[in-house]
Amino acid sequence: MRVLTNWRANLAFVATDPSTQLTVATIDGAEQKLSQWLTTFNLLAVVIDPYTYESGWIIPTADRIFAHYEEADIRCAFLVTGNSDGARQYLGKYADSWLALTDEDREFVGSLSLQRLPALVHIGQDGSLVGYAEGWDPAEWRSVLDGVEEAMAWRSKPLLPTSQDPGSFEGTPALT
Repeated sequence: MRVLTNWRANLAFVATDPSTQLTVATIDGAEQKLSQWLTTFNLLAVVIDPYTYESGWIIPTADRIFAHYEEADIRCAFLVTGNSDGARQYLGKYADSWLALTDEDREFVGSLSLQRLPALVHIGQDGSLVGYAEGWDPAEWRSVLDGVEEAMAWRSKPLLPTSQDPGSFEGTPALT
């Protein structure tokens, strides 16, 4: 697991392996335990808060990253910390393009011990947190994606950042 330092507050935060027994639902209401989502593939999720502008800024970037890994053996998903209707409205056209999961009570986010959103998380089939990045820092996201490429034996890399990506930002509190 990769440990990142929150240099803005000069404190070390450590995300943790999530509980694989948590139930996670799609925006269409299909519920499964996290362990079931991991049966066949690792999970690469962009965790977003539909009540903030900052998470919305990263949606097109996430779309580009997910498209890059569409043929890889990894499940890509948005994990929205809201209800199904709010998630569908917040994601707009992206709700129909990618797996969209909801975490209305932020149990999944809490299980990961995430501090800031948006976040990029890579969870292995065994339920371990392989890598994560909080807020938007292209170098930190690139590091997580390096782990995806290593785990999937994927040889091409998405370009990060592009001129269309936002500038780096800290994100917003994950558990408020």
